[in-house]
Amino acid sequence: MSDSAAAKSGDGGSTHQRWIAGLLRFALRTTLLRTFRAGLPVEQQRRRLRRVSSLTLPPRAASFTAAVVGGVPGEWIRVRGRERPSLAVLYLHGGGYTTGSPSTHRALTGHLAVHCDAEVFAPHYRLAPEHPFPAALDDAVAAWHGLRGHGLDASRLAIAGDSAGGGLAVATALRLRDLGEPMPCGLVLFSPWVDLTLERLAPAPPGEVMLTLPWVRECARGYAAGTDPRHPGISPIEADLAGLPPTLIQVGTDELLLPDSRRLCERLRAARVPVELKEFPARWHVFQANAGVLADADRALEAVGRFLRARSDAG
Repeated sequence: MSDSAAAKSGDGGSTHQRWIAGLLRFALRTTLLRTFRAGLPVEQQRRRLRRVSSLTLPPRAASFTAAVVGGVPGEWIRVRGRERPSLAVLYLHGGGYTTGSPSTHRALTGHLAVHCDAEVFAPHYRLAPEHPFPAALDDAVAAWHGLRGHGLDASRLAIAGDSAGGGLAVATALRLRDLGEPMPCGLVLFSPWVDLTLERLAPAPPGEVMLTLPWVRECARGYAAGTDPRHPGISPIEADLAGLPPTLIQVGTDELLLPDSRRLCERLRAARVPVELKEFPARWHVFQANAGVLADADRALEAVGRFLRARSDAG
């Protein structure tokens, strides 16, 4: 698989890390599978996700400050005691376009800021089904314009996201390209959901601890809300991807959306976009959120830091 060859996991020889991974897998299976459940009212899903995320551990080194950027509410994540870094990241949270917020993803965005030595803005973009496509995309683009208006040069500004937020990150970069605007220095995608047609999605593998096909279908219907899911703003895998910035994709092998990552890598490579795909064996959906506890998650975010620093230095 060349770039998409499975990244070696250093946890296999560590009894302590195997124990931690098993405990995390059990905790996620018993909480998030019950949260992301088809037929459960979306407000209940959101409340449950907030309760589950309150048990996560953002790094003490990170600060979280409410802000409005480009007219979009959200929060800044910065490393305490450090001067303003040269790198900034627009981070788009996951949650199937129907759940999630900056506060539910603080463990991930906080560790991302620390590992990348970056300041991160996570917008509270509007959610479906109350606000279907293109509300989330419009908000992401508005937040980007707001960051640029704050004097952040595109060559020092990246876009990142997980799951639905990963797909939204690609759609945002496509919108910026079509507007003729400078591209971000890089895209970082954690288990991106880029095909809402679901036509090539297989049933969840046995190791999946979070997502089910019925729930993903329900989210896709809520976000598309009658628009053809092949629309490139909804399913960016359907778009002409030429001209996108260098892209890093990270994904676990025990998750429903692994095929999306592999197909996106193939499409980006065919469009001559520099792309790296790193697969982490026996890791679950957006395992990077377990940084600070799971060694693979820390290694993944360290790789993100190296990738983004190389891109911003090249700019």
